[in-house]
Amino acid sequence: MSEFFERNLQIIQHRWPALAERLLLEDVSELQADLVEGLGSTLSVNGIQLTSRHDRLAEADLQAASLPLDAPVVHVYGTGLGDLQNRLLGRAGLERLCVHILNGSVFALVLQVLDQSPWLCDPRVVLLHAGDLAEIQLPFFALPAELVLADDYNAKIRDRLISEIHLAFTNREFDPQSPEIVERLQSTFSLASEDRDVVELFGAFKGRKALVVATGPSLEQHFERLRHLSEQAERPLLICVDTAYRPLISHGIRPDIVVSIDQRISARHLPSENTDGIALVYLPMADPLVIEAWQGPRYVAYSSSPVYRQMREQLHRAELHVGGSVIHPAVDLAVQMGAAHITLFGADFAFPNDKTHAGWGDGDLGPQLKASRHWVLDGHGQRVKTQLNFRSYLCELERFIARHPQVRFYNSSRDGALIVGTDFDPEYVQ
Repeated sequence: MSEFFERNLQIIQHRWPALAERLLLEDVSELQADLVEGLGSTLSVNGIQLTSRHDRLAEADLQAASLPLDAPVVHVYGTGLGDLQNRLLGRAGLERLCVHILNGSVFALVLQVLDQSPWLCDPRVVLLHAGDLAEIQLPFFALPAELVLADDYNAKIRDRLISEIHLAFTNREFDPQSPEIVERLQSTFSLASEDRDVVELFGAFKGRKALVVATGPSLEQHFERLRHLSEQAERPLLICVDTAYRPLISHGIRPDIVVSIDQRISARHLPSENTDGIALVYLPMADPLVIEAWQGPRYVAYSSSPVYRQMREQLHRAELHVGGSVIHPAVDLAVQMGAAHITLFGADFAFPNDKTHAGWGDGDLGPQLKASRHWVLDGHGQRVKTQLNFRSYLCELERFIARHPQVRFYNSSRDGALIVGTDFDPEYVQ
């Protein structure tokens, strides 16, 4: 045990004894740690520099400047080498600094090689693992290196942090003044005026069971069972997202409702043949050719997006929750219809078994498998490949579930991402 580690650990044992016990269990021997030199120096862990190698303090000043000066409470995600913490504690108006560990073994390593006592001793500091809390705290700064190095325990919070950081960039695609958006809403306005308000469906399924089907690879495990269910007179409500419609139909499964929100969904995804008796719930950004060709009843909804602000003033329609993916309004529709028990199919938010989607080829619905550079934990506790936007969609679904404790949510497979707030449905998961 190094002299630095003893001193640092004594402080942590005194202030946060349970945390100290966890740190003593961390295995730092699995980390590849190197000293990296430039105009200054820093520590590199598994090829990732924890800070600048040229001027750590200038970097910390830049990071601190992104946080409001008058904030009495500030959150830092990742521990780094302690530079940002020390800079923030120099603020006279700071009442509390919450430091959230993103990788326990990285923090244990830093405690061995550098004196962290100045910030650890400060009575304003609260130290905890990021994963100890279910949600991110604001205002925050997340140290970039540790967003990459985050361990399994803290991965859910890492995903929420990255989603929040990317939010402004993601929303740029949905500028209400965009010529493409204006043109699309003009082309669907007359259809939306003629079609029914989705509110007519609300409350129509109180206390019953609903199945919400997405297009993740694990859906393939359930085609036969879903077909059998769909043939029964007394069956659960079956709602599917647009890209799941064709795979379901090809396996003899007719959903009750299809939900579509994306302007890129075409007749290739939603062929109109034999759609009588199947309801289409859509947002006005959907393709007018797809809407017009649909033979079953059609219902219009909005999201809370500013994209629909002007249209909402002219034409009143109810809202469904949208968090970036069509899975969100599909699940919200089931909730709004009154379902008390919702089982998710193909809601993988990942690429289990090295496959991107059920019923579609690699890259047909987005990036190819080889483009996946990220991971989430699956229902077996193992890392499974995914992409960044899937992790954001997962975060938003988990938040939605947390806001609806009156509904029991179930997942039909362990192979996709673990969805916080769901249980595994014993009818489908062994």
